[in-house]
Amino acid sequence: MIMVTLGFAAMYYSMGFKFSTMAMTNGYINFWSAAMVASGNAALAWIIGVGSVLWYLAVLAYGAIVIVRYLFALSFDRLLPEFFSYVSPRLKSPVYAHLFDLAITAILIAAAEALYNTFSSLYGAVVEALIYFALVGAAAAIAAILNRIKLSKGVRVTLAVASILMVGVMGYISYQFLEYPSIWGGNWLAYGVEIAAVLVGVAIYFVAKHINSRKGLDISLIFMEIPPE
Repeated sequence: MIMVTLGFAAMYYSMGFKFSTMAMTNGYINFWSAAMVASGNAALAWIIGVGSVLWYLAVLAYGAIVIVRYLFALSFDRLLPEFFSYVSPRLKSPVYAHLFDLAITAILIAAAEALYNTFSSLYGAVVEALIYFALVGAAAAIAAILNRIKLSKGVRVTLAVASILMVGVMGYISYQFLEYPSIWGGNWLAYGVEIAAVLVGVAIYFVAKHINSRKGLDISLIFMEIPPE
């Protein structure tokens, strides 16, 4: 909150009270635009402006590109159709997985632009990662306290304390994120995407389990392995 206050103070100082107030009322001001005005240099302002656009695109592109490896891995484990793990001999890349991911990403960006006039509204989906880390911490704490994994007493105590602290930190950040969506960028498009991802994941598992059980394959065994990440 202190950093936000200092940021707004800097914008008012560099742009003036009247301009900053009017710009904020119309939703056109942010830290990037404040830096452009404060730079006092046209060339530098252009670099900052272009950089702000590339920044948001890079974050979304990273998320879009990374998800392909999950499609690839799930296809190998027979949770998804086999064509997702097809690698083009010429391009050396899982082209079908990339095309599928491209289509989903384009749809989400279009929805974000239509509903909220900015694709950065999808950043609200980060709350699921916060909740995920809180759940991982809870699972680790339970495993350490109940001695589900064979560790020395000192290691178990360290793991339990660190895990409980992790739950506390991630739980608090998740609460802040959900309690103040206007500050952190939370919206129902982003929340809907994450809720749908969980529901679709559960549905895919049970459908794949049913299909493969008819072939004599028990895909539940893959969860007895330690995942790559």
